[in-house]
Amino acid sequence: MDVQQTLVLIKPDGLLKSLTGNILSVLSETKLKIVGAKILSVKKELAKEHYKELKGEPFFDELIKYIQGEYHTNRVLALVYEGENAIKSVRHIVGSTNPEKADPVSIRGRYGRITQKGVFENAIHASENEKEAEREIKLWFKPEELTSISYPTESKEIEKHELVWK
Repeated sequence: MDVQQTLVLIKPDGLLKSLTGNILSVLSETKLKIVGAKILSVKKELAKEHYKELKGEPFFDELIKYIQGEYHTNRVLALVYEGENAIKSVRHIVGSTNPEKADPVSIRGRYGRITQKGVFENAIHASENEKEAEREIKLWFKPEELTSISYPTESKEIEKHELVWK
């Protein structure tokens, strides 16, 4: 049994179009469990680090603007799914990155489009492989934000200033 974790992002266009419920319903078909979830505004540094392998592409700047919500809303729903063959299961339901090549019943086939600038507005991101899943989960989540942790952690005293509730 190959239990894995994978990152899923419902991107700004998915949130703006109120597709969250539909997407989560389709993802529930995988029988995987959600072990982390949060809505956040994506800072430029996070966007650039997430898409660092695409840095040389002509659409990189547009992609960063897209994930930051400059065209839709400035929110992303980040989720971590866990279960047997989680990465392959989620990738199958999500469909091809290019919405025009995605199976029409996949999430990207149903809800995706390509902008005139060539950006794939495909409503969702899913980790491509185990190495990327680990990198992405560690980028988007702190260990304490997950109910199940698959990767090594350590306890450290870190002094930092945080925004706290009054």
